[in-house]
Parts: sequence; structure tokens; C-alpha cells
Amino acid sequence: MNPNNEFFDRELDVRGLICPLPILRTKKSLSEMTRGQVLKIMATDPGAVIDFQVFADQTGHELLSSSETTGEFLFYLKKR
Repeated sequence: MNPNNEFFDRELDVRGLICPLPILRTKKSLSEMTRGQVLKIMATDPGAVIDFQVFADQTGHELLSSSETTGEFLFYLKKR
């Protein structure tokens, strides 16, 4: 993966959804992916920052990066 995290295998748009929907949709997407693939997630729920860190810690998926731009959050998760 390049330093700008531009490589991903699948994209998930959960903008406009609030907890727990972003995590539930992420779980579903990851279940359809294979080990080592990267999921790009776009969210607007400010709670997603903590939610995705906890989700990664609890499930073993690797949170490669998280960033915020103008109220939108971007996460890259690598499937374990």
C-alpha cells in the first residue's frame, strides 16, 4: 500500500448513518472479503473515530489509517 492509502479493494459509504450502522455495515463488507484485503470506509458520524478503533482492537482487523476532512471521516481497514 502506498503512503497515501490510495489502494483499497472495496469501498463502503456509510455517510449519514449513525452508530451502530457504520460498524454493522463494515462487518458485513469484511465478511465478504478475503484476508489481507483493504476496505475504505467513508463516514460522517463523529463517534466513528472511536468506534472503528475499538472495532479493530476487538476483531483483530488492522486499522491502517483514519483521517477527517470537513466533517467526513475516512478509514482504511485491513481484513485479518
